[in-house]
Amino acid sequence: MEITKHIHAIKIPFQVKTELGVLDRFVYSYLVHCENICLIDSGVVSSEGVIFNYMNKIGLKPEDISLMVLTHSHPDHIGSAKSIKAKTGCKIAAHSGERPWIEDVELQAKERPVPNFHSLVEGSVDVDDILEDGDILDLGENISLKVIHTPGHSKGSISLLIEEKGIIITGDAVPLKGDLPIYEDIETTVNSIKKLKSTPGIETLLASWDDPQKGDNVYQIMDDALDYLQNIHGSVIKINKMNPSLEPMEFCKMVLKDLGIPEVAANPIVAQSFQANLNARENESLFS
Repeated sequence: MEITKHIHAIKIPFQVKTELGVLDRFVYSYLVHCENICLIDSGVVSSEGVIFNYMNKIGLKPEDISLMVLTHSHPDHIGSAKSIKAKTGCKIAAHSGERPWIEDVELQAKERPVPNFHSLVEGSVDVDDILEDGDILDLGENISLKVIHTPGHSKGSISLLIEEKGIIITGDAVPLKGDLPIYEDIETTVNSIKKLKSTPGIETLLASWDDPQKGDNVYQIMDDALDYLQNIHGSVIKINKMNPSLEPMEFCKMVLKDLGIPEVAANPIVAQSFQANLNARENESLFS
């Protein structure tokens, strides 16, 4: 999907299998082509076929990718990075907080047990360049990516601002209302969304789990994300008070039911997100 002459969105469908069933998911990768071609996120394993086919259709050669920026280290963002790097020779850039899990996927599988992890990630890959908050990646033709550190979903999550075009690429930093609640730290998640909200001039929001959004809808989506997180927080605290001794997965199912999310979404990662809410239960100013 063409966003502008220089920026394209590539939608990649995949499935996550849990003990309760199969979740149909999708994730977006983004292509920024100027004097240099930059791919933002690689999708799950085997996504390189979808990405390269799209590039061929719009007259670009996959081997011209010179840089791949990974917004964070989770499976649906790094799954094909190894193959894409091998086939294109591109450099890989990511935040320092994500490097350990990108360069050692077995460590990630151990520390963050995503359902059917190994069917989503091809393997480990080296990070060539470390990105930090405020870094500028010049892609030529007056197009650059400004790195904004937006932790919470993961500690090294980044968003990328294309200031010249009023475009922000947010990875999973802005949760979609009604979708899977996944974050490591609720407090930093909220602060990251507030940080993005304070960024002026954003006209297009390109997230990983949502279709591209433009116009007045952009800042409303950020407000909706904060409202959604507040609803989740309230539900978690309420159900914990009613059932303080529930086993984590049972607790997860009850919160999902209260939020109107299908039980099939229950998995250890979502359960960890709700634990993050419990860890922040004493923070009365969280959403002020």
